[in-house]
Amino acid sequence: MKILAIETSCDETAIAILEAQGDEKSAQFTVLGNALLSQIEVHKEYGGVFPALAKREHAKNLVPILEAALEEAELLREDAQAIPEEVRAKISETLAREPGLTEAFFEFISKCEPPDIDVIAVTAGPGLEPALWVGINFAKALALVWEKPLVAVNHMEGHVMAALASRHHTAPPSVGSSAEAALEIKDVAMPVLALLISGGHTELVVMKKWLEYELVGQTRDDAVGEAFDKVARMLALPYPGGPEISRLAEIARSEIARSNLAQGSTLRYKLPRPMIDSATCDFSFAGLKTAVLYLLKNGPAISEKDKKHVAHEFENAVADVLWKKTSRALEETRAKTLVIGGGVSANKHIRRVFAKKMKEMHADVTLRIPSASLTTDNAIMIALAGFYRALRGGFAEAETVRADGNRSIAL
Repeated sequence: MKILAIETSCDETAIAILEAQGDEKSAQFTVLGNALLSQIEVHKEYGGVFPALAKREHAKNLVPILEAALEEAELLREDAQAIPEEVRAKISETLAREPGLTEAFFEFISKCEPPDIDVIAVTAGPGLEPALWVGINFAKALALVWEKPLVAVNHMEGHVMAALASRHHTAPPSVGSSAEAALEIKDVAMPVLALLISGGHTELVVMKKWLEYELVGQTRDDAVGEAFDKVARMLALPYPGGPEISRLAEIARSEIARSNLAQGSTLRYKLPRPMIDSATCDFSFAGLKTAVLYLLKNGPAISEKDKKHVAHEFENAVADVLWKKTSRALEETRAKTLVIGGGVSANKHIRRVFAKKMKEMHADVTLRIPSASLTTDNAIMIALAGFYRALRGGFAEAETVRADGNRSIAL
């Protein structure tokens, strides 16, 4: 099965083409083409993602990204194609709300053959609805003109599948050497507990049966990635703030280690660990964010040197809370596999803490964290999830696929 996947949930425009074989127990994936364009530079002056701008950039980028992915996959065959008037009219109606995309779409489609793919998968939520709609409408137009079935994918399920995927080491050398060129998902011990951490989500879900999820815990206020970004703004760090906090915290750790200070020491800075001892698996990061605000507001002017120690203590606090809640959830669910997915799973310190603590306290549970390239929003993970949904015949009529910014992964 060849899947063309489209991801436009936030500020990355991404299209990937994967060839998949196998079943739910054991599947192998070859990445034939993968194209992604980040909008970080576009949104930097706003200090965050501006939805209307993201929508515009997706509409501008989708056709070039599609062409690049098809060309890399060696599926681009130039040949003039006549598009029936009724199909053209339907596509024009579908893309009517995406300025400039209709013209670019027809110009490209009319000069190339339908590619050898079996399924089109597209992110339907959660995410920014204006951005989601661009990808959905583009997928609908492709499905119509190429006469291919459509699968609507939950973005968070994509993160789960990306975490479950590991490099397929027996792939032929021609596949390439990058970590995500050849993947496999197999030997998944149930139940699976997933910690999903990103700019918009902090939640624990358990998968007791394949593709069936139950919510175990979630944030009651800010998502962890949102807290990272807000604290970064308080510290006057450049956008995106999360990686900047992590960078400064790593410098502080190195300095502390060299000076033989205690690992937990952050000079005079000490921040709370909200809800860490509560008898639930829920999270709260608003209080931690506010504590940083008061620390900066009520204390002396913070130096560039001290920023490192604030970042260090903040990151430590986040990791402590994430671990404590996840450990509780592992005990409650008796999970045999733990996956960590979402953009914040790229954080080096969080990865270290979980790797160390899992060996010490849950050695019988398998820990799976995606490669760095699959932690952020990408179309490869959408193709992975799309494959499993397609295996179950989870195809959707184009008219029924709608953007849902708050779409839940749990039942």
